[in-house]
Amino acid sequence: MKDREKMAKIVIAVDSFKGSMESLEAGHAVKRGIERVCGEEMQIVVKPVADGGEGTMRAVTEGLHGAYVSVNVTGPFGTEVQAAYGIVKAKKLAVMEMAEAAGITLVDRSMLNPASATTYGVGEMILDAVKRGCRDFILGIGGSATTDGGVGMLSALGYEFLDRMGKPVLPGAFSLDQIETIRSDRVPAELRECRFRVACDVKNPLLGEQGAVYVYGPQKGVKEEERELYDRKMAHYAEKVIVFTGKDMRTQEGAGAAGGLGFALLSCLNAVLEPGISLVLGVLGLEEEFRTADLVITGEGRMDAQTAMGKVPVGIAKLAKKYGCGVLAFAGGVTRDATACNEAGIDAFFPIVRGVTTLDEAMQKENAVANMEDTAEQVFRALSMENALK
Repeated sequence: MKDREKMAKIVIAVDSFKGSMESLEAGHAVKRGIERVCGEEMQIVVKPVADGGEGTMRAVTEGLHGAYVSVNVTGPFGTEVQAAYGIVKAKKLAVMEMAEAAGITLVDRSMLNPASATTYGVGEMILDAVKRGCRDFILGIGGSATTDGGVGMLSALGYEFLDRMGKPVLPGAFSLDQIETIRSDRVPAELRECRFRVACDVKNPLLGEQGAVYVYGPQKGVKEEERELYDRKMAHYAEKVIVFTGKDMRTQEGAGAAGGLGFALLSCLNAVLEPGISLVLGVLGLEEEFRTADLVITGEGRMDAQTAMGKVPVGIAKLAKKYGCGVLAFAGGVTRDATACNEAGIDAFFPIVRGVTTLDEAMQKENAVANMEDTAEQVFRALSMENALK
């Protein structure tokens, strides 16, 4: 049992309120609200957090006191885009989101085309980090615009995918069934020294009705009548990779993530795919903080029944409960079915919107920060009163 004679310790780890507050902005707003009431009586630690998707690069980079790098790379349809990633030099660590180079948000959805969409820019990002001395990689692979099986990424890293005439195949999914030979002579030796940890909550295999093409292809422009065709192309590519590597990763959980990028990472880069929240919590050392904490505060923009299915607040709560911590959560809005979060380990949750308002007004950063501070203050006034009555 924790020593209650010592100053009480609160750990704040709030997910970003997308479009409103970054993780650390939300966390520090909670801290300021608490300090209005009992700042001198508490040890308060603020940590960034994310679930492996959008915001992970920023949360991990800032949590480990890293720096940001910006590099021009090939976008999903060949035009140049500017991609950012994080570097923690002391750890030779690069923190990336594939969506920076090949994300669906980089293009107009009306322009999506699985036939030519490529992950080449992802490989260019990785290669840039390798040249800067990075050997440990954390990669989030959500939000892709591609269904190329990761061929683009591997091509940028020096792998060659050749047709029967010995010529490089064209980018995109349409050419996957033209691959006859794979070579790695031009892959930098340094790449073999690298370790890849991939934040991936998708469990889909590469092929079939639960695979990359059938499940996620339609989001990226695959028409219903094209699914069988593109799945066959992906299967041909997978067979060539199996011959090349000597291992079969087609049915591994996550192989179908990001249009088959998971398969390429598993097969050629010996990557380890992990649940996003577990990976991030481990990297940021949250468990060590929870060991000595009395109360943990988390939250996200909207809390509902889906939150209880494994999103950030519940991931935080489960780890905090391992060490007997109380858990509170703040959210921009909550629904009636959010009570499922109580059963999942969150002792109490509170919406921060404090009056009738439009969504746009509530999401304005200035308003959101003020609402978070004020709500945290009132909650801790209530907690202080409870303690006074004991």
